[in-house]
Amino acid sequence: MSAVPAVEISSLVKRYGSTAAVDGLSFQVAAGTITAVLGPNGAGKTTTVEICEGFRRPDDGAVRVLGLDPWRDGAALRPRVGVMLQDGAGFYPGARPVELLTHLARLHASPLDVSMLVARLGLESLARGRAPLRRLSGGERQRVALAAALVGRPDLVFLDEPTAGLDPQGRRATWQLLDELRAAGVTVVLTTHLIDEAERLADHVVIIDAGRVLAEGTPQELTSGVSDDVIRFGGPPRLDVGSLRAALPAAATVREVAPGSYEVTAPVDPSLLATLTSWCAAQDILAEGLQVGRRSLEDVYLELIGASAGRTAP
Repeated sequence: MSAVPAVEISSLVKRYGSTAAVDGLSFQVAAGTITAVLGPNGAGKTTTVEICEGFRRPDDGAVRVLGLDPWRDGAALRPRVGVMLQDGAGFYPGARPVELLTHLARLHASPLDVSMLVARLGLESLARGRAPLRRLSGGERQRVALAAALVGRPDLVFLDEPTAGLDPQGRRATWQLLDELRAAGVTVVLTTHLIDEAERLADHVVIIDAGRVLAEGTPQELTSGVSDDVIRFGGPPRLDVGSLRAALPAAATVREVAPGSYEVTAPVDPSLLATLTSWCAAQDILAEGLQVGRRSLEDVYLELIGASAGRTAP
């Protein structure tokens, strides 16, 4: 892995009128890694990525992509960078998918094999048909846009919501392909609203709101540092939490945080775990995904965004 960052953003500012969409943003993307940028709508994610892609000019700060300025050095960067825009946009709607990918492949010196991409992303039915992009479903357009971003064999790829609208099988196929790209040394920067996707894929996560970085680190770093006083497990919805509470020590609390998702709060020791699992066994329940004292990335994200909203509220 190169010691030189693939992307380096320093004190980036982008304003639209009196509104700062990006307000002093700074972070780096290590080469050969997957970095996920998370944030609510309007946080500045897409604007930041579009500046890195050379589509927008910053008002202040500095951006370097593969060591170059994306605004001034766009001609040198374009052959090395793949881009997938939000909602699979950016292509002539009358184009046929495989013809489009074949055309894009011919523009590059060492492209990926189009038939391989078509197979890996489940586009065989589109290859057999002649339907243009405008007649495809949202998920199909997403997969074509992802293939278009990758067909040139880029060193770096920017993906804006790459699995939005995909079914579970399509998401898994995309995740596997991104894992393989990272293993081959390709740098991936993705924005997503799917927190489980970021936790599953990313080496590094950057959480932003109001154009600023709230936190960054590996998923493990962001979810660590919590006292071991919580047990989480899954099971059938609407369990008798009162019965479970009665079986546990008096200080314990039990709640169903979402249908089929339960949380026990109490000092955790072997006796508490044994009591919990014994209760589940007596109810003929398998405690799925049992975890002790670890927040999910979604927990951390919601806490940070909630705190940020409180700070920025008028």
